Amino acid sequence: MAMTLSKLKKMHYNREKIACLTAYDASMAHWLDVAGVDVILVGDSLGMVVQGNLTTLPVTLEEMVYHTRIVQQGNSKAWCVADLPFMSDTTLEQTLQSAARLMKEGGANMVKLEGGARVIHAVNALSDLGVPVCGHLGLLPQSVEKHGYKVKGRDEDSSKQLLNEAKQLEQAGAEMLVLECVPSQLAKQITESLSIPVIGIGSGKETSGQVLVLHDLLGITVGKPPKFAKNYMLFSESIQQAIENYVAEVKAQKFPDNSHLID
Repeated sequence: MAMTLSKLKKMHYNREKIACLTAYDASMAHWLDVAGVDVILVGDSLGMVVQGNLTTLPVTLEEMVYHTRIVQQGNSKAWCVADLPFMSDTTLEQTLQSAARLMKEGGANMVKLEGGARVIHAVNALSDLGVPVCGHLGLLPQSVEKHGYKVKGRDEDSSKQLLNEAKQLEQAGAEMLVLECVPSQLAKQITESLSIPVIGIGSGKETSGQVLVLHDLLGITVGKPPKFAKNYMLFSESIQQAIENYVAEVKAQKFPDNSHLID
């Protein structure tokens, strides 16, 4: 049976871990789906791992619509979240139009926006229109030129800000949240403070679930992978087994372990 938002919220409530991976084409989406991945993220990370760019910034809305559409052609059960790429949400009207394209043309089940206070109005408007929204706090890849690739929320002021923004996003209507590169204790606090699923990446194991970039999981990322990633091909006989092992370890709370913490 297909994954739904209500099922994901029930998993969060029951503390059943949610396994999420990125995908960018139909074939990999199919194998993620077969392996039991709960959520497929069509991430603007494709700008780096597929297109070879140094950041996610060059990715266009047209490209996100295209990759979301072909992912959904290979996916039959997993919940599909698509990123709103850099500068596709600068005004409320533009945000609504971008989200509409990702859902109507791309077939996404949910759209993801990066940022806290900046996107609250947009999240509220999208939610009122029936668009499921995923927030994204912590390290924001679309803001790396300004803030860099740094762990967020290490000091008291920034941790309070992240917690407050997480609550504000939920109040505005966000149905899910991605936390990237925040200390594990803060991630735990945020997860326990919200009634919506919190998906962590580089944020410890106390979140509702985990997400990794598929290329990091398969050990085919060009350059040095992030510390929180794990190459599942090192102890798997096939790509399919690697994906299945990841899902199993997320469900059993074996990933991430202490070697993948960035605190």
